Amino acid sequence: MPRHGVSSGQGRPRSGREQTPDRSLGAPSLRLLWMGLALALALPDSQVLWTPAGAHPLPAQGHPAKFIRLAPQLREAFSWWNLTCPACKGLFTAIDIRLRHEDSVARVGSMAIKMCTLLKIAPPAVCQSAVQLFQDDMVEVWTRSVLSPSEACGLLLGSSCGHWDIFSSWNISLPAVPKPSPQPPVPPAPGSPVSRVLFLTDLHWDHDYLEGTDPDCENPLCCRQDSGPPPASRPGAGYWGEYSKCDLPLRTLESLLRGLGPAGPFDMVYWTGDIPAHNIWQQSRQDQLRALTTVTDLVRKFLGPVPVYPAVGNHESTPVNGFPPPFIEGNQSSHWLYEAMAKAWEPWLPAEALRTLRIGGYYALSPRPGLRLISLNMNFCSRENFWLLINSTDPAGQLQWLVGELQASEDRGDKVHIIGHIPPGHCLKSWSWNYYRIVERYENTLAGQFFGHTHVDEFEVFYDEETLSRPLSVAFLAPSATTYISLNPGYRVYQIDGNYSGSSHLVLDHETYILNLTQANQPGAAPHWKLLYRARETYGLPNVLPAAWHDLVYRMRSDTQLFQTFWFLYHKGHPPSEPCGTPCRLATLCAQLSARSDSPALCRHLAPDANLPPVQSLRPRPPLC
Repeated sequence: MPRHGVSSGQGRPRSGREQTPDRSLGAPSLRLLWMGLALALALPDSQVLWTPAGAHPLPAQGHPAKFIRLAPQLREAFSWWNLTCPACKGLFTAIDIRLRHEDSVARVGSMAIKMCTLLKIAPPAVCQSAVQLFQDDMVEVWTRSVLSPSEACGLLLGSSCGHWDIFSSWNISLPAVPKPSPQPPVPPAPGSPVSRVLFLTDLHWDHDYLEGTDPDCENPLCCRQDSGPPPASRPGAGYWGEYSKCDLPLRTLESLLRGLGPAGPFDMVYWTGDIPAHNIWQQSRQDQLRALTTVTDLVRKFLGPVPVYPAVGNHESTPVNGFPPPFIEGNQSSHWLYEAMAKAWEPWLPAEALRTLRIGGYYALSPRPGLRLISLNMNFCSRENFWLLINSTDPAGQLQWLVGELQASEDRGDKVHIIGHIPPGHCLKSWSWNYYRIVERYENTLAGQFFGHTHVDEFEVFYDEETLSRPLSVAFLAPSATTYISLNPGYRVYQIDGNYSGSSHLVLDHETYILNLTQANQPGAAPHWKLLYRARETYGLPNVLPAAWHDLVYRMRSDTQLFQTFWFLYHKGHPPSEPCGTPCRLATLCAQLSARSDSPALCRHLAPDANLPPVQSLRPRPPLC
């Protein structure tokens, strides 16, 4: 990757644009195009981009591939089939100039609603609500940074007309301090103290969940007051949750927290976000703050004095995924959200952590001697964070700050845990590759990585960058509390090398607990949260160090029975009815090795005789979250 300096610049230079206005052009088509793309990415049940919702992996594409799939519908809708490359560039140059003079957000939004409906991105009512929610922020972003004519035409007509790469490569700076020789992690001596860490993620409380409503409605989220009754041939939503595109009632989250006793006691809690439901087309800031305070109060009520360390999810904001970097000020900044989080989480976090939380949604603290905890705002790596169109180079300076924290920890001899919502393998390529390089540099210091977001039970292995063959770290991706989509509710407990002098703070094992909805929703039944499995026991692991997870992937390549066990647990005990054949199995296994986004040929050894496509097209599509 070419090396660039990291800055917090407020826009991307608009180079190579001709200044030839054409006053005959009508509505702002480029903004309309981006509104449609943004809605297609944001709304979970888009008929344009997604296959029918399901909890099993399907081949997922990177952002450019998604847009390419959408381009034919856009071309057809706008009669651009016969557009030549020179005419396209001339057209979009003029459009770009016109956009600078178009100040009617309502007019842009009205046309975007028509486009959303025409392309069947969502039901008409959802289109209207979503556009009205997104339009102000979207127009602000596009005013600051829009596609160049070449990029727009590359999107519409193909790479022979232009190169679509708005997220340019960049590198953060690592300290000149030489990397210490890698020290393979060593499990603690038998009898050493062990800590239990509760891990909660993707709770997705739906304030409007209603038992008996249609769990298979036309909207992106069902089992709600506006879902209507189900057909006479189908049962309605269950009391505790439903195997469909539905989130959880508050009573189920309360049941989860009340039923933690057999899994405890806990020394601390890692909580990696996504508190609100998936009704992203109709959320207000008031709704998001109600979810934040209600669920935070519930967690505090049942966990009492146990310290809780949260991370910011992509659903905490509205519009969803909208996390502007700190240089965006005023009403469109994230100040309203970070300030509310700091107030809600003040009992758990020290003053310095609250200070950086208020600035960028990330923080660091020392929960015990010898351990540094770093909570990252992974929305600054997100493919869906439309504010990164302005500048995606280390937003908020977070990765450079991370390097500083890791170097200081290395200097002190501390170990580090990292928590965050979106896993690094699901991030924008340059962010992901920089993070991968940081993990390799500080492999001796980094003792654990913990993420959520995908709603399923998986992991990502990191390797040395020189050979991509030596496993040096693993990121654990814990399953969701929510059922979305067609899953049992669940949570995770990590066993960690305990609180004593010289502790490695490594993960020693993990346990997953679920609520079996089929049983819980039976008439007269009570919810019973039970242990689903323990990692070492179930998979026959000598330990849970990186090499053990690497070996597990290759064992599952040839042992189909072992893979089916993994497949069952991947879905928290409720796998899809469709079998997972060889392409599905390779995609699932490849994803466990893909902690670096869009990494070429990383999984070639999984099927050396097969003509595998690039990793990004093999990565399974998790439930949309």
